[in-house]
Amino acid sequence: MAIADLQEAAQKIAGFLNSLNKLGGMRLKFRITAGDGARDPEGLEVRQIYIELGGPDVPLVIQHNGELLRALETIAAQMLRLDAHEHDLVSFDAGNFKALRAQELRLAAETAAEKVRRTGMPYSFPPMNSRERRLLHLACRGLEGVETASSGEGPGRFLVVYPQGKTDLPVRPPMQPRGFGRR
Repeated sequence: MAIADLQEAAQKIAGFLNSLNKLGGMRLKFRITAGDGARDPEGLEVRQIYIELGGPDVPLVIQHNGELLRALETIAAQMLRLDAHEHDLVSFDAGNFKALRAQELRLAAETAAEKVRRTGMPYSFPPMNSRERRLLHLACRGLEGVETASSGEGPGRFLVVYPQGKTDLPVRPPMQPRGFGRR
């Protein structure tokens, strides 16, 4: 489903970010793009609204694996009353964090696939959010000799890379990280 009024939605997000700066003491600049200009050039997100953050507090936004960045996306999606499956319609980025993370995940997928082909054993990634699991699935789709599946529930959901045709092999869940900000 599409966002009915993109300009109104963009204004709500701008109001929220202005309040965050004023009341929260943040120092963030932002540029909001809605409609066709917001499309993801790599086609990884189905976004209709794209918010690019800048300014002195960008390091704060992307620390702890981008938790605050994801939190801002979640708040914006809830402000716009988007269903859970529509949250990708609104996307935030800061300091090219998402593009760099996508590149990191592609390299991790290639490394895992090589290990799986060499050993014949499945490889489990640590739990991660649905967007990052999707990026891994897409990265592995183009690699020979492996296939992927997600396993687990909720925040413990993780991706497994299997040897081609051997998704019935047993998998040990990855260790759960402890403490704030670890994923």
